[in-house]
Amino acid sequence: MSRRAATLAVSSALVMVLALVGSLMPVPYVALMPGPTTNTLGTNEKGEPLIKIEGRQTYDDGGRLNFTTVTYRGGPGSRIDLFSALQGWLDGDVAIVPEETIFPKNESQQQVDEENTRQMRNSQQSAEAAALHELGIKVPTQALVDSVQKGLPADGKLRPGDEITAVDGTAVANVTAVTDLMAKRKVGAPVAVTYKRGGKEAKTTLTTAAAPDGKRPVIGIVLSDQYRFPFKINISVGDVGGPSAGLMFSLAIVDKLTPGTLTGRTFIAGTGTITPQGEVGAIGGIQQKMIAARRAGATVFLTPKDNCADALRARPDGLRLVRADTLRSAIGAIGAINSGKGTVPSCEAN
Repeated sequence: MSRRAATLAVSSALVMVLALVGSLMPVPYVALMPGPTTNTLGTNEKGEPLIKIEGRQTYDDGGRLNFTTVTYRGGPGSRIDLFSALQGWLDGDVAIVPEETIFPKNESQQQVDEENTRQMRNSQQSAEAAALHELGIKVPTQALVDSVQKGLPADGKLRPGDEITAVDGTAVANVTAVTDLMAKRKVGAPVAVTYKRGGKEAKTTLTTAAAPDGKRPVIGIVLSDQYRFPFKINISVGDVGGPSAGLMFSLAIVDKLTPGTLTGRTFIAGTGTITPQGEVGAIGGIQQKMIAARRAGATVFLTPKDNCADALRARPDGLRLVRADTLRSAIGAIGAINSGKGTVPSCEAN
């Protein structure tokens, strides 16, 4: 073999080795894939009703109102390699997204998981409140401390679980009322916070600090609305996190508390966040959620308005996209589908 041929052979081998090594190098991307889809009117992994209501008469529908999920591979500590990322880019069912889309910088996987759990918990409460609001059942609220940030004024003064009842003597009954009053304060100004702990009322005065943007006054607490429901509603979904099942939870609760069937014989799936007032919000991973829904057998997919454009571009065959702006409009759309009468909001008309 000539020197030139030997050099070419060695160079080719080195290129192949480098290419192989490069393909196995971890990359800062995450692969999103269709996840499980679960019937909110059915049972959980333990065979128990996914949504259990006690203290109020319920009605069994026997229908399908499925919430959808997205699974992922990758993330800090378990990054996918370049070869897997390239495979994902070529797979129409998979989305490859930058790692920070799922895992914000300076947050560990544990912190992300904890935040997803918190969002799911809050989503369930919002779903319950929205459903009862739709049914005309009053639900009082209270503003609870969810967490206290270290090094800020409330650290050592307030605790998770404390109920904020007043700000500078003005009574408050929800998070919005607290934040509205706090927004009127200046950075460095004192603020008197009245709270309940263990049934006993107390008061503390804190000096506001500057938020990271340097403009807003904060005391270093994260609040969440706690609803005092007139009867018990328990939603059990296991390890699923995030807020995107809110709409489907609300629909299932309305269905269970209302005589007759909401779904008819239609297999309905969907997604969307929900506010206590019944407003539906956009979510991520719409393509993978639609794929999961169609694979499970759904023929109708409830889609938040702001997700319609992306959903139309990736809609699987045989899946009808119904635009859901509010809980009420979603209920009306399902009724129109089952009766064949009335207008069904469509993503095409978005």
